[in-house]
Amino acid sequence: MEGHRFQVGWVFSVFPLCFFLFFFPAHCFYLPGVAPEDLQKVDPLRPWLPIPNSCAKPEMLKISGFHISSFNNLQSGYVHSINDAGIRFNVLLSLSPFMQGDPLYVKVNKLTSTKTQLPFSYYSLPYCQPERIVDNAENLGEVLRGDRIENSPYEFKMREPRMCNIVCRKVLDKKTAKAFKEKIDDEYRVNMILDNLPLVVPVRRFNQENGVVYQHGFHVGLKGRYAGSKEEKQFINNHLTFTVKYHKDPHADSARIVGFEVKPFSIKHEYKGEWNEKTRLTTCDPQAKRAVTSSESPQEVEETREIIFTYDVELQESDVKWAYRWDTYLLMADDQIHWFSIVNSLMIVLFLSGMVAMIMLRTLYRDISKYNQLEIQEEAQEETGWKLVHGDVFRAPANSDMLCVYVGTGVQFFGMILVTMIFALLGFLSPSNRGGLMTAMLLLWVFMGLFAGYSSVRLYKLFKGTEWKKITLKTAFMFPATVFSIFFALNALIWGQKSSGAVPFGTMIALVLLWFGISVPLVFIGSHIGFQKPTVQDPVKTSKIPRQIPEQAWYMNPTFSILIGGILPFGAVFIELFFILTSIWLHQFYYIFGFLFIVFVILIVTCAEITIVLCYFQLCSEDYRWWWRSYLTSGSSALYLFLYAAFYFFTKLDITKPVSGVLYFGYMLIVSYSFFVLTGTIGFYACFRFTRLIYSSVKIE
Repeated sequence: MEGHRFQVGWVFSVFPLCFFLFFFPAHCFYLPGVAPEDLQKVDPLRPWLPIPNSCAKPEMLKISGFHISSFNNLQSGYVHSINDAGIRFNVLLSLSPFMQGDPLYVKVNKLTSTKTQLPFSYYSLPYCQPERIVDNAENLGEVLRGDRIENSPYEFKMREPRMCNIVCRKVLDKKTAKAFKEKIDDEYRVNMILDNLPLVVPVRRFNQENGVVYQHGFHVGLKGRYAGSKEEKQFINNHLTFTVKYHKDPHADSARIVGFEVKPFSIKHEYKGEWNEKTRLTTCDPQAKRAVTSSESPQEVEETREIIFTYDVELQESDVKWAYRWDTYLLMADDQIHWFSIVNSLMIVLFLSGMVAMIMLRTLYRDISKYNQLEIQEEAQEETGWKLVHGDVFRAPANSDMLCVYVGTGVQFFGMILVTMIFALLGFLSPSNRGGLMTAMLLLWVFMGLFAGYSSVRLYKLFKGTEWKKITLKTAFMFPATVFSIFFALNALIWGQKSSGAVPFGTMIALVLLWFGISVPLVFIGSHIGFQKPTVQDPVKTSKIPRQIPEQAWYMNPTFSILIGGILPFGAVFIELFFILTSIWLHQFYYIFGFLFIVFVILIVTCAEITIVLCYFQLCSEDYRWWWRSYLTSGSSALYLFLYAAFYFFTKLDITKPVSGVLYFGYMLIVSYSFFVLTGTIGFYACFRFTRLIYSSVKIE
């Protein structure tokens, strides 16, 4: 009765909080990065059928052979999609196109640098400002990424080009000049958004098949020297030539934006007379058709220098349909490398599968047949091998409580990653939904606490444990508290640098509420359900006196075998890991979830098989201490991941500031710790099932 009161009490304490967080403030549902006001409320093809303001619309993507659908806005009509299974979907879209002369509002995002990894808000530099700065409401993932989306003074009109539009005039003082110089030295880039598309700079590369690659955002400025001078100066990009690509509707006068590009220039603008609102520039004049086409006379950044910010707008009709506009950003020129990665990983899997098949079909079959044919006890005592440790193989290990906690946390991670990848494959986590991936992972982590509590307590009960609440508390707090402590320390460093990447105090409170208000109660509910289940019975009885373990060969030394076991799981994923690190630290899109899912499956198989092989060899040498070793064998791949991250830092990144280096290794430590928990749990459960299978197949008297 007490247990029922406990379960009902937790349910009634969690339900109001979940209801408040997810339903009460939500007048409608919309995906991250897509504002509700962007969506129409009436289907133009079926005006009698209202469409809720909360409905997101699919935008089709085709990436490296994987056909997927994602959600975005601003389209109407039908979109046809063929998924990987060859099933065709017809999706009705209904969003607002732009008519000629409609205003187009450019939004500014954070300033980013691959040298410092510290984002800053756009208006942290003395750029031209609108009359009133309005912050866009960011989702949780955007805030954690350091996104700060605001309005800007750049305003266009659909299909109406502009030339040499003056934004503002700035006279630098010592402070503003220093700010611009520091950002130019650190190679910061300016990020902007138009119609949910990020601003890109096209760069021609003649050695590539495409000929053009796209870099996100333009540099604040550049460094150079005047002719005949050895002193290096900083020059600001104060003139922007925007190119807005649009796809015209053949049946109407409307159009939709399918591209947003820029060519930045540094130009020292000149004019006659005193400066006023009607001043005409001599270096850039729309009436004289004089445009900026080069940076031959650049604008230097120095105290007391005058800087005039200008921009051009070119409208270019494109054959690219709105549904395929993200292909420009996401199509890969190196998909062959990913296929090579998968083939390489499959070779490892085939090798391990062969070994496991040999063990299961030949060695084990022979051993089990021989053990089952023994009729007299004297013959059984003369036998050697894994059967001799049957009385100790299921003996509870040292620190069994900690093992239960780590296994439960690993199950939580596994569920989060699996569901996230499924959502990504179905197109729900398109990069057009900024912050959507991180938001989804956080929420899934919170709700997977139910399975974490269930798994940890089930294993704890197998070890004849009775204090399940203690294990539940450790499961709910140990891993999150460790990660949160590291994250809090790193966030303090970012806050000290006055970066927009610092998570605000309010967001910290929201994360703590998610942890304590939802995750912890769900862990307790899962634990309570797991403890009420009957105990899993071991296939053989455990003896009262532990068996003495004979001296082991050098290659069966625990440290050596554990380190060897982590090489193959890491080898199965390290090529794909390179692209993931590049997307994170070099600010590039990563949207090849088809490849990633295959690699994830290969990782699961590799971790399971290498653990089974080494566990079998260990039991054959009469060493029954397999519980922790099975976890550490595949979990040791996290050590190689961290070492590879260090190698990547020194060979691929150009980070020089100590704070940025601490941030890099701090975040990679969190990633490696998470990878350890994930792979260790996979290996543990594989070995757990293997040992139960083989010992349930022999006759033990």
